[in-house]
Amino acid sequence: MPDAATPAPLLLEDEAATARLGAAIARVLARGDAVCLSGPLGAGKSTLARALIRALTTPQEEVPSPTFTLVQSYEGPAFPLAHFDLYRLSDPNEAYEIGLDEALEEGAALIEWPERLEGRLPPDRLDIEIGFALVAGAEGRVARLNPHGGWLARLKDVLV
Repeated sequence: MPDAATPAPLLLEDEAATARLGAAIARVLARGDAVCLSGPLGAGKSTLARALIRALTTPQEEVPSPTFTLVQSYEGPAFPLAHFDLYRLSDPNEAYEIGLDEALEEGAALIEWPERLEGRLPPDRLDIEIGFALVAGAEGRVARLNPHGGWLARLKDVLV
């Protein structure tokens, strides 16, 4: 049974529900935070990331996947946000070589494929695992949120 630190999985009926989750996370994101997105290809990581970034910048913000560039940077009103896609990394040190430490010092980081860091994850982070699920008889998604550090106290503000 989930406790306060590990809430029950969230059912995401459609893309709009995934986008609402991204926007809710953006409202409580703080400098030094990381949001780590994991799950299979096509599960909705990019949809959630795009919604979070647009909530912090503008609804029209162009949000390309950083799959080939490895990192994209955005200026929010309070701090910058760096969006990392670590899928192509072969060594966890590469994430720090492309600026993960600096991103967390100056702002926040959104990290897709965090398992590539092999456990070298930031202490103030929200791990989100997105997977496929049947929701009301149709294909939907399920998100499991696992807070760490400063996210332990703030997660309740996402789930309202």
